[in-house]
Amino acid sequence: MKNRLFVSLNLPESVTDKIIALRDSISADEKIKWEPKEKLHLTIKFIGDVDSELVSKISDELMFVEDYNSINCSFIKFGFFYRDNNPTILWAGLETDISLFGLIDVINVRLQKFSIVVDKNKFKPHVTLLRIKNDLGIDFVNNFKNFTFTPIDFSTNSISLYKSELHKDGSKYFEIKNYKLKKLEK
Repeated sequence: MKNRLFVSLNLPESVTDKIIALRDSISADEKIKWEPKEKLHLTIKFIGDVDSELVSKISDELMFVEDYNSINCSFIKFGFFYRDNNPTILWAGLETDISLFGLIDVINVRLQKFSIVVDKNKFKPHVTLLRIKNDLGIDFVNNFKNFTFTPIDFSTNSISLYKSELHKDGSKYFEIKNYKLKKLEK
């Protein structure tokens, strides 16, 4: 049996609340099926489908992340990913400590022993807010692209390994293991 896995930098609840409030201030359309609050996260490594017997080995291999310090982040803007010139994903973009990029590199190297492919794309820190299936109109897109706000600064000290199960009404996430990063002394 296969398990679809990913590694996530977890967001403090207060931050997800602020992002949702900003999102709702731009578009309060009740017909839009937003990603639920519990699914808002920053994927730092999509692992993909792996055999069940590898899940605990991968979970153990990732224990090293607990040697890392908490990571400072800042939400700075909204944006879109496009396919065939049509917006398909609305995201909230982040700036992060450079240490996150180093951590991702180490995760990639360490997971290669399980035949997990290293992602060749440049990492773009973002949180998916909406998967767009229908044309929402140019005003919707422009309202998010042109919206400015004071950056939301925060620190996170939690990374998780998740399993994603695909269902007809969308994916469901199940936390396999939570790793605590070291809190920086002030």
